[in-house]
Amino acid sequence: MSIYKVKMAAEVRWIVYLFLFLYYIYTSYAELPHRKFEYKYSFKPPYLAQKDGSVPFWEYGGNAIASSENIRIAPSLRSQKGAIWTKQAVNFDWWEIDIVFRITGRGRIGADGLALWYTTSKGFYNGTVFGSSDKWIGLGIFFDSFDNDNKRNNPFIMTILNDGSKIFDHANDGGTQVSAGCLRDFRNKPFATRAKIEYYQNSLTLLFHGGMTNNELDYEVCFRLENVFLPKYGYFGISAATGGLADDHDVLHILTTSLYPRSQITSNKKVSTEEELKLGQEYLSYQTKLERQKEEYHKEHPDERHEKEFEEWFESENQRELKQIFTGQMQISDTMRSINNKLDEVVGKQERVLSLISQIPLEARSHEGKIQSNQASQVFETIRRQEIDFLLTTQNNILSAVLELKSVVIEVQSKTDNILNNQARNPTAKVEPLSYDYQSFITEIRDGLNTLKRDVLQTNTKLNSLKLNCPAGNCLTTIVFIIFIAVQIIIILGYNIYRDNKEAQAKKFY
Repeated sequence: MSIYKVKMAAEVRWIVYLFLFLYYIYTSYAELPHRKFEYKYSFKPPYLAQKDGSVPFWEYGGNAIASSENIRIAPSLRSQKGAIWTKQAVNFDWWEIDIVFRITGRGRIGADGLALWYTTSKGFYNGTVFGSSDKWIGLGIFFDSFDNDNKRNNPFIMTILNDGSKIFDHANDGGTQVSAGCLRDFRNKPFATRAKIEYYQNSLTLLFHGGMTNNELDYEVCFRLENVFLPKYGYFGISAATGGLADDHDVLHILTTSLYPRSQITSNKKVSTEEELKLGQEYLSYQTKLERQKEEYHKEHPDERHEKEFEEWFESENQRELKQIFTGQMQISDTMRSINNKLDEVVGKQERVLSLISQIPLEARSHEGKIQSNQASQVFETIRRQEIDFLLTTQNNILSAVLELKSVVIEVQSKTDNILNNQARNPTAKVEPLSYDYQSFITEIRDGLNTLKRDVLQTNTKLNSLKLNCPAGNCLTTIVFIIFIAVQIIIILGYNIYRDNKEAQAKKFY
């Protein structure tokens, strides 16, 4: 009865774990935000810069250069600094930034790097921290390409949260101030490198694309931070700087998307019944107007009306089926991509749950451990160590026997091949066994039998000296047994010699 209760408790515990896991997945999908593209905080080619060199809704300075295809924040010259900032502060709480950039140079090592900012005020265009100001208030994400502390941990991507009181630690590459980061190489890649930064519900996530493929969706998680509280109404900016070594720091585009909870959007965007009726009436009026114009055109041009006139406007059944198949495949691909992105979030939430579990008091843990030990003592005994050793020994013996049998088979096969080769070279010749002397073999057997006979006689004399009598009934004497064994061996050897000679004679006819 106790064992049955233990099994029931284990099943219930697994059901609870499964329910919690499904609940986390459901909540993560239920919290998918609504996205809205913000063009005033974005730029992209072509015609990125206007004829006068300005970038719409952005302003740049320092050594930055704007062209129609990209913005070179810092050129590959020594001691260059530049930056570009939005003109307006953001008016939304949560956001996502997709930045595409290239950092290229002739040297094996580059400097200094590129930075993405979200701060309460605009920074300088020739500052000391990657081309921008120090003691910022907000977020700084740095793509550091030069190793100042000689720890061989660059290129490195890191994020630093600052409340205006921290001075960037140049000697240690900001290592004492890093909130999160990852070691990724972003210099001299065949394709443009990408970074996607999402800040939603106080969670900061950075996805990185290394530029090794042309797939725009080939992202991997760099880091994820929880409980991040950024100031509202900040400015976006990008800066870069060079030192004794120099790289070209080019930004191809930056796309900003505002994020809103689903509940907020659905509550603000409910269409009233009056507007719905109005739109339906407008649609019907346009449709009737189109039909009237078609009839008038056909009356004016009766010769141009053919049966197959509008065939290209309509799709056949096969085209419709193919379209449905492709649409379904695209939906599956999008779903798998979203699942891949959300699994990373689920992992982060699981880590939070594990941290909460680790904070359970020690008394509860010890009580649970006692219960588990009592349950374990009631479980039936499993396989023993002696049985495992016996199985291993048996397996090794079988393996050695198989190897010996394999060697015997290989030896027989080699002898057979030699016999066949000799017969093929000289068909009329007498086949003689190779490396096998029957006379010497018989001599060895005779010597062995003589030795055995001598030992048996000595044993017999010892037994007679001890006056041991044979029990009642007919007894098989030692001499008779030895003679019987010798006769059997001679018969077997004679039969083998006779059979080999017959086989050799039979092969002469082929």
